[in-house]
Amino acid sequence: MSKVISEITMSLDGYIAGPNNTVDNPLGDDGQRLHQWVHDLFSWREQHGGAGGESNADDEIIKESIDATGATILGRGMFSNGEGPWGDDPFRGHWGDNPPYHHPVFVLTSHPREPLPMEGGTTFYFITDGIESALDQAREAAGDKAVNIAGGANAIRQYLAAGLIDQLQVHIAPMLLGGGTRLFDGIDASGIALEPERVIASPAVTHIRYRVSKVS
Repeated sequence: MSKVISEITMSLDGYIAGPNNTVDNPLGDDGQRLHQWVHDLFSWREQHGGAGGESNADDEIIKESIDATGATILGRGMFSNGEGPWGDDPFRGHWGDNPPYHHPVFVLTSHPREPLPMEGGTTFYFITDGIESALDQAREAAGDKAVNIAGGANAIRQYLAAGLIDQLQVHIAPMLLGGGTRLFDGIDASGIALEPERVIASPAVTHIRYRVSKVS
């Protein structure tokens, strides 16, 4: 069975997006700074259709994640920062015509929508019957590779609370956002056990990987 992983970049004060998170401002005010550590890495650039970039310890972690993942799950908010029915001309996501996933992506939503095939091997599937159904379909699509619960915060919290995540990796950016969307707000932490597996630090970011288990 496919391993279920989740990894996300977070500020030192616990935010994964800044305030005023909208369709036109998907990471909120100052949220882009969270991801500055990744933009110059070779593997990230290659995944996004670019060239060049640095090869270092941070790049090895990005490459490890890209190589391991066979399907991704997103919340509706991460896909579009929207809510309600999709409308006659539905938003096609924040990544343009050639999204960086290059594998099936399953979007959690309350509103039906036809699958959206894109360039580069990415197809978005819109799942209306819950997180377990989305995970079953993602596992089938991923085959021997992992399923990545990529965000946003609400999607990750739901899968953590249900005991469905095996591995959590948090990339801690050396900055304070001071407001916005916190990753762990409102989660019942009493049923979740985290065992540190790896800590790798660079001048740009600190990567902490945990094994996750459900406390009975």
